[in-house]
Amino acid sequence: MTIVFILAAILIFGVLIAVHELGHFLAAKSCGVRVNEFSIGMGPALWHKQKGETQYSLRALPIGGFCALEGEDEDSEDPSALNRQGFFKKLWIFAAGSLMNFITGFLIILLLYVGATGFYTTALTGFAPEFPSQGESGLQKGDEIVSVNGERIYLYSDLGLLLGLGNGKTADLVVLRDGQKVKLNDLALPLQSYTSSDGSTYTGYGLYFGETVPATALNKLRFGWANTMDFVRIVRLSLQMLVTGKAGINDISGPVGIVSTITQVGQSSTSAQDAVENILYFAALIAVNLSVMNLLPLPALDGGKIFFMVIDLFAVALFHRRIPDKYESYINTAGFALLMGFMLIVTFHDVFKLFQ
Repeated sequence: MTIVFILAAILIFGVLIAVHELGHFLAAKSCGVRVNEFSIGMGPALWHKQKGETQYSLRALPIGGFCALEGEDEDSEDPSALNRQGFFKKLWIFAAGSLMNFITGFLIILLLYVGATGFYTTALTGFAPEFPSQGESGLQKGDEIVSVNGERIYLYSDLGLLLGLGNGKTADLVVLRDGQKVKLNDLALPLQSYTSSDGSTYTGYGLYFGETVPATALNKLRFGWANTMDFVRIVRLSLQMLVTGKAGINDISGPVGIVSTITQVGQSSTSAQDAVENILYFAALIAVNLSVMNLLPLPALDGGKIFFMVIDLFAVALFHRRIPDKYESYINTAGFALLMGFMLIVTFHDVFKLFQ
């Protein structure tokens, strides 16, 4: 079964990259920009067909694809070339790949919600006997937790994540009480041993939940959107932890690590249906992750190209001169080399972890 999950992981990567390139393709076509080739897959061509100005190809390696735009990597005199387009057309074309990945993640979540019957809310149904912060100046039964330490609650599962990122002793909460938002600052929420509603003990925060809302079509859309936005926040929080040093190389996974994780997710599932659903959920997370990461203002990424466009816009406005394309090319080349070097380090680290 392991090989099945590895193939599933490769397929997921291939589809998400192909979808990303499809976004660039559709945006370019909508702007009248010449697309020289649109390919599904990489490597040697198995099939190709010329239609109008574009060659459509199917290549041997199912690991993504590419969209070759006229004037993307070189200066072109063609009026339909990318380098001859205005700021907003370029912005739309560069951002469209990430937008397609985001939409893909959202649609996968909606697909997973088709069979849902209800969604848990963050409304409190009670407290453990040991819980110290209930009453008029604390939490009350029926309060719906809206945010934790300034971070909005999108889903019920956010509570454990956001409280876990705190100091384990206190938290700043905003709750919805009788239709009004109430702020509870420095509320004592110690992470300790509590008695659960069935009498057993557990380590947690002493809060009981259990209320649900029906999975109507509108609620499926609402919670699907909330889940997708929650993925965006996970990426942001992960980047913040990397920058602040709270996370390191051990917490980063490259393609090998992700394939390993997908395999573990599949193997730990209790049935074939659970395996498919869990892998699709992870695929949605990867799709949104790719969407956000590609928009970071880093060389060689779509966000880097957009960043250079903005810098160039300011240069024209302030100095009446464009930044020469060769400088952007130098920086992108160096950035790509650094990015590949970093990915190589992460990949070696992922392989090393497999044999530990």
